[in-house]
Amino acid sequence: MKILEERMLELSDQEKFEQAAEIRDKLLSLQDFAAKQKIVSQDFKDKDVFGIARIEDSVCSVVFLVREGKVIGKKHFFVKSSLESTESEIIQRTLEAWYMNAEFIPDEVLLPHEPEDLEYLSDWIRKKFKQNLSFHIPQAGDKHKLVAMVNENAKFILQEHLNSLENREKQVPKAILSLQRDLRLKRPPIRLECFDNSHFQGTDLVSSLVVFENGKPKKSEYRKFKNETVLRNDDYSSMKEVVRRRYTRVLTEKQQIPDLIIIDGGKGQLNAAVEVLEELQILSKTNVIGLAKRLEEVFVPGESDSILLPKSSMSLRILQQIRDEAHRFAITYHRKLREKRTLQTELTKIKGIGKTKAEKLLKQFGSVKSIREQTIDELSKVVSQSDAERIINFFNSNNLL
Repeated sequence: MKILEERMLELSDQEKFEQAAEIRDKLLSLQDFAAKQKIVSQDFKDKDVFGIARIEDSVCSVVFLVREGKVIGKKHFFVKSSLESTESEIIQRTLEAWYMNAEFIPDEVLLPHEPEDLEYLSDWIRKKFKQNLSFHIPQAGDKHKLVAMVNENAKFILQEHLNSLENREKQVPKAILSLQRDLRLKRPPIRLECFDNSHFQGTDLVSSLVVFENGKPKKSEYRKFKNETVLRNDDYSSMKEVVRRRYTRVLTEKQQIPDLIIIDGGKGQLNAAVEVLEELQILSKTNVIGLAKRLEEVFVPGESDSILLPKSSMSLRILQQIRDEAHRFAITYHRKLREKRTLQTELTKIKGIGKTKAEKLLKQFGSVKSIREQTIDELSKVVSQSDAERIINFFNSNNLL
C-alpha cells in the first residue's frame, strides 16, 4: 500500500488527478479489506470508533463500526466548522449528527477527544434509545491505537477531498466563475438546481427540478413533482411543497447539497423556498436566488435591492439556459399529464372501464390508437374477457376502429 500511496502523490504533483483518484480508490478498497480481515479488538464488544481530521475550517469525521472484534464498515462525512471551533465542539456535533439517524447503538464508543457536553449527549441518547451508552477517550493500549488509526483515515479522506475541490475549481468554466463574481458567492457554484412550477388554468399543478454541473445539464438527475397537498393555483405553497420534498430526501439519503438553488419566480416564491430551507437547516450550507420575469433581475434573500446582471454577461446566459430548461421540463411533464387525463377520459366512457383499468391499458399498449388495433385475445391479457368485448364493441359502434 505504501508503493500505491507514493505513486498517488507523484501523480497528484504532476496534476494527473484522474489517475491519482483511481489509485486512491484502490487504496481505500485495500484498507477496507485489510481492516475487515483483521481482528482489531480482543474484547469482542460492539464499538463505534470515531476519528476527526481538520485543515483550517474543513473537517472530516470518520466512524468505524466494530462488531465482534472486526471492522464491518466505515462511514465518513464532512462537518461544518469555523477556525474558532474546538475539537470538543466538533466531536459533539459529529456524535449528534451520527446518532440522530442511527437505529442501533453499540456497547461503547471510542473517541479522540471528550465531547463539549458529555452529560447532555448521554442523557439525549438514553432518552432516544432507552439505554445507556458508554463513552471512552483511551489514552494508551489497543483502543488508543484503534482511535489513532481512524484519525489517520480521516486525515487521508479530508486531504483527498480538498485536493478534489482544488482540482474541480481549476477546471471551472468561465460562466460559473462569472456567476460567482456577479452573485458575490464565496465559492464557484459548480452544482446548480433550478425549480419551476407549471399549471394549466389552475389544474395539474406540477414542478420541475433541473440540475446543471459545471455549466452543463445533468439530465439523469432531473426530477418532476406532481403536487400532492396544494389543491388550487398557489405558487407559494407549491414551491414550499416541492422544496421540502426535494431537500428532505437529500438530507435523508445524504445526497449532495447544491452550491446554488435557483427559484424561477419573484420575491414571494423565493421567500417561500427560504422558509423551508431554514426549517430544514440547509440555508447556511448553500446559496439561493430568485429569478424575476425580467431575467437580468436577481433576488437574494435578506436584500431589499435586486442584483442587475449585465445583459451581455455569461452569468445571464447560464441562468437563462437553466431557467429555459426547467420551464421546458415542467411544460413537457404537464403536457403528458393532460394527454394522459384526456386519454383516460376517452376510455372511461366505456362501461366497466374505470380509471384504474384505463391506466393499465395505456401502460400496456401506449395509446388509445394502439388499444383500438388490438384483438379481444390481446385485450384480455390486461382486462377481463367481458371488458375486452365491451371495448371492441364501443369502438365498433362509434366507427373508431
